[in-house]
Amino acid sequence: MEEFESGGRPLEGVSTSTAGFIGLAERGSVEGLPELVTSFADFQRKFGGYLSENAFGEYRFLAYAVEHFFINGGARCYVMRVAPADAKPAANFAGDNKDSVVLDIYAKNPGTWGDKIKVSVSPSSKAKTQILEIIGDAAEAKQYRVKNNAGFNPGDIVAFSDGESKQYNEIVASQDNVITLSNHLRGDDSVVDKDLIPVKMLTTCEFTLNVLYEGEAETFENVSLNAAAANYVEKVLSRSNLIAVEHNLNPKLIKGEDDDSDPTPPYETITGKKEEETDYVMALAGGSDGAVAGISAADFMGQDRGPGKRTGIQAFIDNDEVSIMAIPGVTTPDVQLALVAHCENTASRFAVLDIPREKVKVADVQVHRNIFDTTYAAMYNPWLQVFDPLDKRNIYIPPSGSVIGIYSRTDQTRGVHKAPANEVVRSCVGLDCQYNKGEQDILNPKGVNLIRYFTGQGIRVWGARTCSSNTLWKYINVRRLFIFLEESIKRGTNWVVFEPNDEKLWARVNRTIDAFLTRVWRDGALMGTSSAEAFFIKVDRSTMTQDDIDNGRLICVIGVAPVKPAEFVIFRITQKTSEQ
Repeated sequence: MEEFESGGRPLEGVSTSTAGFIGLAERGSVEGLPELVTSFADFQRKFGGYLSENAFGEYRFLAYAVEHFFINGGARCYVMRVAPADAKPAANFAGDNKDSVVLDIYAKNPGTWGDKIKVSVSPSSKAKTQILEIIGDAAEAKQYRVKNNAGFNPGDIVAFSDGESKQYNEIVASQDNVITLSNHLRGDDSVVDKDLIPVKMLTTCEFTLNVLYEGEAETFENVSLNAAAANYVEKVLSRSNLIAVEHNLNPKLIKGEDDDSDPTPPYETITGKKEEETDYVMALAGGSDGAVAGISAADFMGQDRGPGKRTGIQAFIDNDEVSIMAIPGVTTPDVQLALVAHCENTASRFAVLDIPREKVKVADVQVHRNIFDTTYAAMYNPWLQVFDPLDKRNIYIPPSGSVIGIYSRTDQTRGVHKAPANEVVRSCVGLDCQYNKGEQDILNPKGVNLIRYFTGQGIRVWGARTCSSNTLWKYINVRRLFIFLEESIKRGTNWVVFEPNDEKLWARVNRTIDAFLTRVWRDGALMGTSSAEAFFIKVDRSTMTQDDIDNGRLICVIGVAPVKPAEFVIFRITQKTSEQ
């Protein structure tokens, strides 16, 4: 019995409704991968709440945009935080006194939010055992046979208790239930305890960290200052969402370096307190949001410092799920052009651009619009009036977050081929400027999509044009449909790579794409009364030369007829006479 594949493989359409947002936030990482957010509550947990106008001014709109993205039907988005260059994380030391502490604790990322973090330290132990035998001379021996050496690692600090007093030591070696210590245990033969319920115990010395931030709490039990251990504090705390730690290995801070002195247990090393004084609480301080006045276009454009260290727009290079992007409220041409260039370079993303709020006159709007000529972006105006839960009053926010939510809503209910227009803007109580039909007739052909109020119909998006001078790509839904088709076919035909490039493969590719495009046509995304009118696929000797085949190229030519929106509805009415 043998299995082989002869037919085409099912081709699944990619998601077109995952958004990407960039902007200032209360907290969150400013480099690395953008964070997935699936609700506004999720955004608040990861990036904090609304920003005040006094502190953040024109850069405060990220939280509002994400909130209205979800209100208007968005399902998921990725968010990348931007912060001023002089923003600082809170820490457990002040100024230049970093070398005065053994464990440097920082807020995970910059901002004054970190000043609310409290870290409590308490002594703990991950393992304990009894000593059954002294190996060698009882008066000088450093090797001891124990009941169980599991959890006792070289480099660990241990405490031996006889029920009345403690002495501390360091493990040099631990194997086969034999532990070698750095110093001889005082008490000689008396350290042995073979009782069923022992009184004299050898225990490891660790500590537990509890991290508290408002309603969020993290607990890290039995962490160690032993760099060779699996529970080393820097390794364990790398999982924290609230803090980062650095173990300061300054030899001046390490007590007990003389051969005959007891090592210091980690809890005392960190806190300066005896283990009997169990809980020690420290508050982080010194966090700074930075000077908003110092923010430049470069902060939003970001830097490509390599994988895991990219910032701003560049951080989305590592993400292949986002299909719609915006930088809410940031209308600097340099930033918007950088976002458009990013979308054009990936050829799989569409940018939604805001117009400066002060530009409401038709002439001023056209000046900003004329900066762009791209099929991968659309522009919306005016700004929306919404309720601000922070100030308990109505404010104006840029429309990009709400519009992207409408994109997502339309994709899910109708499909990417449906123009995201004539759709109600949810949770919007007014507009910064009311445009009339005459102004609509001027701006719409120029590629400015207006949001308008209609009596009895609410506030609606009333435009579906790209910022392109190419009339073939003037509609948003056409460009986004082609992005959907191209990405779906590209990802769904990866199995073709390195297959034998012959007629059998060509036929399988044809069947795979034909089945997919037929489904797209039946969903109403393509024109025509039959699939033959809706699309064609060619992958044969007419699309490839022998040189193409010899150089490993399989060339498939696909043509589709996208549906166009009924942008102008014209009814011709005549008077019927008795003779007609």
